[in-house]
Amino acid sequence: MRSQLKMHVMLTALVAGGLALSGCSQVRGHQGYIVDPVLTNAIQAGVDNRQSVEASLGRPTFTGQFDDNTWYYVSRETKQLAFNSPTPRDQMVMRVTFDQAGNVTAVDRTGLELVASINPEGDTTPTLGRERSFFQELFGNIGAVGAPGARGASNDPTRP
Repeated sequence: MRSQLKMHVMLTALVAGGLALSGCSQVRGHQGYIVDPVLTNAIQAGVDNRQSVEASLGRPTFTGQFDDNTWYYVSRETKQLAFNSPTPRDQMVMRVTFDQAGNVTAVDRTGLELVASINPEGDTTPTLGRERSFFQELFGNIGAVGAPGARGASNDPTRP
C-alpha cells in the first residue's frame, strides 16, 4: 500500500515536471512573404517589369502609400519563449520601384538593422486631467443632476 502511494506521488511529480518544462520550449513563427533567394535575387533593374516581377514573386505584401510604383515584399521570422513577447530573428524587406512605363528601376533589400526597439516608459500612460480616487470617480456626480447651472437644469420658475 505504501509503495503504491510512493509510486503515485513520483508519477505525479514526473508529470508535473514534464508539463512545467514544456512551457519553456521555444516557439518559432513566420509572418509575411516566404522568401526564395533564387527568385528574389533574379529581379534586376532595367531587365524586369511589373508582369515579370508579379510572375516571379507574386503579388506584393503591400504597395506604396502615395503611388503604385513601389512594391514591398516583407518577411519576418520570430522566436518566442513561454509567455514572453515574440522577438525578431530574421527580417527581409524588399522594395521594388517601377517607372511610369512599368519597368523596374531599383531593387533594395534591408534586414534586421531597421527593426526598432520601443521601450515604453513606466507602467502608466500620462494623461491630462485631475487625479481622482476610485470613490471620487464613483460618487463624484451625486448631487450634480438638476443642480443650478448644470446642464438640463432650469432656473426659470415658469417652467415645470
